[in-house]
Amino acid sequence: MTINCIVIDDEPLAIRLLENHIAKIAELKLVATATNALEAYRILQTEEVDLLFLDVQMPDLNGIEFLRSLNKKPSTIFTTAHREFAIDGFELEAVDYLLKPITFERFFKSVDRILRNVKKENEEDFVIFKSEGFSRKFLLTDILYFESIGNDVKVVLQDEFIMAPKISISELASHLQHKGFLRIHRSFIINQNQVAAISNHEALIGKTSIPVGRSFREPFDNFAGQFSAKRLF
Repeated sequence: MTINCIVIDDEPLAIRLLENHIAKIAELKLVATATNALEAYRILQTEEVDLLFLDVQMPDLNGIEFLRSLNKKPSTIFTTAHREFAIDGFELEAVDYLLKPITFERFFKSVDRILRNVKKENEEDFVIFKSEGFSRKFLLTDILYFESIGNDVKVVLQDEFIMAPKISISELASHLQHKGFLRIHRSFIINQNQVAAISNHEALIGKTSIPVGRSFREPFDNFAGQFSAKRLF
């Protein structure tokens, strides 16, 4: 589970503080920062963003006006020194309204609400594949990985697998990219939550070693960084 986020604030120190907070939570991926709303708007045109950390008082266009102007609104946590805009923020269905200076404890409480909601959605999410004359339903959390074999896809679970015919692994990867799955090879999509170990060239799921393709090195390295960040020792 990865939540792509951006920080929008005209104060460099405020951006740096939030960068440090975000770095401590493995599920958060900071894809960009912006110092004004117009810069943030350009980022949203090119990046897939799930969460905004959005300041209110900014030049030209304030955070409230900026969020109101968006047709597609990512989840938003307002970060500001001004209490008086809280009602406006919650009317825009903001997740939270954090007052500066923002402690990590308060930051984590806010983000944890989003993480729990995303986890709940993922647990309830499922896919349906046609196999051997049946349409079969599988919870995404039960799937270990997918393997492309010819024009079919092998769906691997803990104690069984099925063959789903005539499925494009590229289309499957696109459908699953924000649901905790990652394509690490032209033939493999893995469930990130099922990975038991990693090396520079492979991911281990159960007893199966899955290779990392050269074209998928960057997304795998990002995942590996988050995986290693969770270690206790």
